[in-house]
Amino acid sequence: MKYHAHFSCIRGCPGEYPLYQVIYVCPSCGGLLEVCHDLKALRQQGPKDWKQLMDARVGSTEWPYGSGVWGMREWVVPDIQDEHVVSMYEGNSNLFWAERLGDKLSMPNLWVKLCGNSHTGSFKDLGMTVLVSVVKQMMANDSTVRAVACASTGDTSAALAAYAAAAGIPAIVFLPSDRVSHAQLIQPIANGAHVLALDTDFDGCMRIVKKVTEDNSIYLANSMNSLRIEGQKTVAVEIVRQFDWEAPDWILMPVGNLGNISALYKGFQLMKDLNIISRMPRLVAAQAARANPFYQSFSMDFKERVSLSAQSTLASAIQIGNPVSYEKAVQAIKNTDGLVEEASEHELANAGALADHTGMYTCPHTAVALAVLFKLLNNGTINREEKVVVISTAHGLKFTRAKLGYHQSTLSEVESQYANPLMTLPEDASAVKNAIERELDKHA
Repeated sequence: MKYHAHFSCIRGCPGEYPLYQVIYVCPSCGGLLEVCHDLKALRQQGPKDWKQLMDARVGSTEWPYGSGVWGMREWVVPDIQDEHVVSMYEGNSNLFWAERLGDKLSMPNLWVKLCGNSHTGSFKDLGMTVLVSVVKQMMANDSTVRAVACASTGDTSAALAAYAAAAGIPAIVFLPSDRVSHAQLIQPIANGAHVLALDTDFDGCMRIVKKVTEDNSIYLANSMNSLRIEGQKTVAVEIVRQFDWEAPDWILMPVGNLGNISALYKGFQLMKDLNIISRMPRLVAAQAARANPFYQSFSMDFKERVSLSAQSTLASAIQIGNPVSYEKAVQAIKNTDGLVEEASEHELANAGALADHTGMYTCPHTAVALAVLFKLLNNGTINREEKVVVISTAHGLKFTRAKLGYHQSTLSEVESQYANPLMTLPEDASAVKNAIERELDKHA
């Protein structure tokens, strides 16, 4: 059976637009678009058949179904041609049972979805494989598009540059100068993207990239582009599949531009529409207190949309003051009886360090979600017996400087409760042995 998808306005304005058209917002009202699938056609297959199909494709060597995204192609971009799929076999990431951290928290059912175990080290790969594949097919069909571009706090630029390089498409990335880690900065440079460091913050970069892409010759790759959401929503399907097709009770994730929580909700809603799951998990959006516009809006019951100038935070990838996907994220929180909470620099740094002591290696954004989890456990909102998933959005290796600063106790606003400083010792076996004994005695 052939399936169909198109763009439509999230506010309900009339009109359907092809996925291969250069369009980002509704022509009538300026609202964001979303990808809509033909549910009537999708329902021609029952839940059991969909489950069997998705299960059979995991890890397949048949192109492109081994990808965690393209193994769900009917639910993503159903009519993409195989030769235009640009994939690094992203997705299929580990749903990690955080047993030792769970023991410390008296939580037997704590899980961490390790989305940073991906080609460029973040969940952004999931959306970028979709966007770049569609652009490749557009260009093959004589589109006016010549390049792709994005504003970024680091991870989006890395993913766009890598996938564009694999597709042979020029990429342009706009980064806020001196606000991106060296590990993130070198990724688009190494992949041959045109990297522009602007003397502004992310929101300023976003304003510039919107202007640069107005003539439709350069395709906008930020999360206001709904194609990205289609790839990122597959995380929801993976989680349910990894739990034998059952939804967890709670999912917590760090949020900045709010595309990821919108995508997760979309994935769960699709599975509910297809009768694959019977209930939605409660979604929790976790923000750094120094960049918390969504939390402030939630605190006012979403009666007012808050925009602000985001302050510097260890969680640099979510240092965003005017999130693009606000409307979609409000829907995600309201329709799942969800919550929004914040974490201070002190709270997030120590939450990440505690997790690291149990064998993880958390990025500071994952640490924001963990810190929010600790808060919701302590105030009784989350029951310690419930099944909880924390979304880890990036690999900790991208943020070495922040981790080093923590263990050297040099981070502003942070008291390092779990610091593990380097021991410098003389070339003396007795001194070394005495030092080891002192450290082991601490754990006795």
